[in-house]
Amino acid sequence: MNWFRIFTALMFLTAGVLVVPSPLSAQEEDMHCKTELNLPELEGRTAARRLGFRAAPHTSNYDLKYHRLEWTIDPAVYFIRGTVTSYFVPSSEGFQTIQFDLYSGLRVVEATRNGNALTFVQHNDDRLEVRLGETLLPGKLDSVTVRYEGAPRRSAFGSFSQGTHNNVPVIWTLSEPYGALDWWPCKQSLDDKIDSIDVFVRTPQMYRAASNGVLAAETAAGSDKIYHWKHRYPIPAYLIAIGVTNYAVYSDLVPVEGRAPIEVLNYVYPERLSTFKTQTPATVGIMKLFNQLYGLYPFADEKYGHAQFGFGGGMEHQTMSFMGGFSHLLIAHELAHQWFGDKITCGSWSDIWLNEGFATYSEGLTYDFGLGTNTFQNWLQSTMSSARSQPSGAVFVEDTANVNRIFSSALSYSKGAMLLHMLRGKLGDDAFFQGVRQYVADTSLAFRYARTPDLKRHLEAAGGQNLDEFFKDWFYGKGFPSYRVLWNQTGENVLIRINQTTSDASVPFFEMPVQIQFKGKNGDTLMVFNHQKNGQDFSFNLPFAIEEVAVDPELWILTGTKDAVFSAITGIRAPEVQRIQLWPNPAQDEVFLALPEDLPAHALLLLFNQQGQLLQQIQPASSLPVGDLPPGLYQLVLRSRDGAVWQGRFVKE
Repeated sequence: MNWFRIFTALMFLTAGVLVVPSPLSAQEEDMHCKTELNLPELEGRTAARRLGFRAAPHTSNYDLKYHRLEWTIDPAVYFIRGTVTSYFVPSSEGFQTIQFDLYSGLRVVEATRNGNALTFVQHNDDRLEVRLGETLLPGKLDSVTVRYEGAPRRSAFGSFSQGTHNNVPVIWTLSEPYGALDWWPCKQSLDDKIDSIDVFVRTPQMYRAASNGVLAAETAAGSDKIYHWKHRYPIPAYLIAIGVTNYAVYSDLVPVEGRAPIEVLNYVYPERLSTFKTQTPATVGIMKLFNQLYGLYPFADEKYGHAQFGFGGGMEHQTMSFMGGFSHLLIAHELAHQWFGDKITCGSWSDIWLNEGFATYSEGLTYDFGLGTNTFQNWLQSTMSSARSQPSGAVFVEDTANVNRIFSSALSYSKGAMLLHMLRGKLGDDAFFQGVRQYVADTSLAFRYARTPDLKRHLEAAGGQNLDEFFKDWFYGKGFPSYRVLWNQTGENVLIRINQTTSDASVPFFEMPVQIQFKGKNGDTLMVFNHQKNGQDFSFNLPFAIEEVAVDPELWILTGTKDAVFSAITGIRAPEVQRIQLWPNPAQDEVFLALPEDLPAHALLLLFNQQGQLLQQIQPASSLPVGDLPPGLYQLVLRSRDGAVWQGRFVKE
């Protein structure tokens, strides 16, 4: 869900401004007035006591298989009448009752099994207990039907909300994190997805109903219509949703090589139809990008869709995101959730960053890969600024009873996104995206739940690196580093010392590869140093006079201050420069290199001309084409992250 990310981060962006419709008018969209501070505070009054668990004990003894959800809704009336049939398999001995989560203010009319009436108890702590009349065997499929009605509980996030647009009533739902029980009998856990659902919404004929999956039928029933939505993928309770008003309907299509295009079905308020028809097509390019980065859209056999609702921001309801507007940023965020949050759902609210960090970083990736009107650098700067606003915060959520903390824009969204960006920088693009695709495709996680170690395992396998220290510092640890680099140069010999301070004592030192750029009139080179201790010294050679030093110029690390100061540094031993064996010399078309056997990983081969200008910076190889170089003297420098240097010179004829 993109609640607070949308509300706050856009204040720092220069483009892609969120537009949010007022639920009371058809005015031009504007920034939503609620902030991450007051909105969760309001929600916390009703939901905090229910957030401290991922599976309630009273619903942990059965596995849900299927829901038939039948609702009667009139958007003009704040009321719901429903019949929910739940198919389940008991997982324990002595199964004589089944319990659901249900707001005690809703009245259960009856409960039945195989057409026979059952006794039931509605407890004051929002539990519905249905007594089955016999003991069911473990592993045997059975079903119970609950018929109920009433006015759902009102909450700040609008688990069941009523409003108007252009003087037309609308009702919509938004159940994350624990609002589903406010309007239907469910199992609100993060360990059991419902294998499939059918949704039937009966409403007066002038309205349409939006929901998950594919619209299988719309049937006249007197003065009403019944809309039947069919969804055949596993889904948690909080992602089931309905929206009902006089929607206008149109579709965009996403081409996919080798298969039918994916429909993007749009349900929007009629008064905004012409405007939104110019905005929703952005979904096409964004989905094509995400298909390449993450694998094919998870619900391609059904649809993707948007349903407009009266809440600022958006909510990633499975196969149909509910949208307050259609900015580029919001479209990207909610679409990315279909992979991260819907196909794979966080298995605990402690790991909400697996949903929100990925969705937020995916916003930035659209800019990085040339979509939208913003730049990736601008996006990174604003996201870092947001994350830095909580200098003593961790991505890991320690207190899952604190709604404000779970949906912290600075930590779960922005710092979660930066954690992914730093992993990308540390592993490299190929390994990072390969690891993400493997995570998304893992059959033990796909359409199920995941925890942070599951993602870590796939990234380690793809990148060939142990990430224990990284996750200890950046996921569980708090804060971020600031850097101060001292440097000096004597002739070609350069000495640097990298000092670090941290914003929170929970992490005394962040072990990270640090990019440093050296510029001069006759050269410009970017080097990466494996910073493993505070005050670490490095020495190397550069064939040009340094005039400017920049720390992390490409923004690969979430940092505070970054200073580089010319200083008289003592205590660093000058490098022992080794020679690269190369031939032929002079050369005409190609130079062959005898590389050191112990060449460290991530070494770089730099080619300078006689004036000290950097011409190429490439991965080391056993040969170097030089046919296109003008005649003259050239220098090759082979350099590793730890400062070891090899060099050689050759003449191009």
